[in-house]
Amino acid sequence: MSSLALTHARFQLIETVRMPMALVGSAFFPAASMIFFVVPFLGSNPEWATTATASMVTFVVMSSNLFQYGIGVAEDRAQPWDPYARTLPVGAAPRFLGRILAGLALMTLSLIPVIVIAAVLTEATVTPGQFLAALGVTVVSAVPFTLMGLAIGYSLPTKAAVVLAQVLFLPLAFGGGLMTGPGNAPGFIETIAPYLPTGAAVRLMWAAVGDFAVQPASVAALVAWTVAFAGVAGWAYRRDEGRRFS
Repeated sequence: MSSLALTHARFQLIETVRMPMALVGSAFFPAASMIFFVVPFLGSNPEWATTATASMVTFVVMSSNLFQYGIGVAEDRAQPWDPYARTLPVGAAPRFLGRILAGLALMTLSLIPVIVIAAVLTEATVTPGQFLAALGVTVVSAVPFTLMGLAIGYSLPTKAAVVLAQVLFLPLAFGGGLMTGPGNAPGFIETIAPYLPTGAAVRLMWAAVGDFAVQPASVAALVAWTVAFAGVAGWAYRRDEGRRFS
């Protein structure tokens, strides 16, 4: 199964390379935010620069997975190759795993500009232990956003998936407090942010790289969102399978 999954991942990556604008788009906004807002206003303060970088990393995790899976899956479903691939005797697991591997690779590529800008142009700093903790949080927080994207991609046709992904994009970013530092968001945002998937994820990231305390409510919220998105994604996939082969 591993070789089949890698083959599917390579196929997905080749398709993306043929349209590199998708990759550029997912990396542009957080990198531009780093250059125009973090570097000139927060870059000279190690604590603020570090938490701002953590916020932008979470932003990349959210946006890359939301668009990669939400729109990408919906587009694939509209192509003749998708129903043919579903008839192959290998089952769905290699395709799912291959898509996940390709998504992780693209997310990593989108993260590189943010990390480089933070390292070269700001005073952001982390210890080796904090870096490893942040890496673990990045992987963990990618799971609910991957499932969210899959739920959208398997539930909706392409045009509707594009609209929903775009509608969710900024509210999740601003509502989760990704555009501000810990405790600096407006009161309403501070109230709801810990319970949104973006807010819960970024609070884990802040805790990984700084002195921000882990909030049990946010951890519980992230687990709840993960379970909910997994349920919707599984239901949407089964419904799509039923429609194609009924």
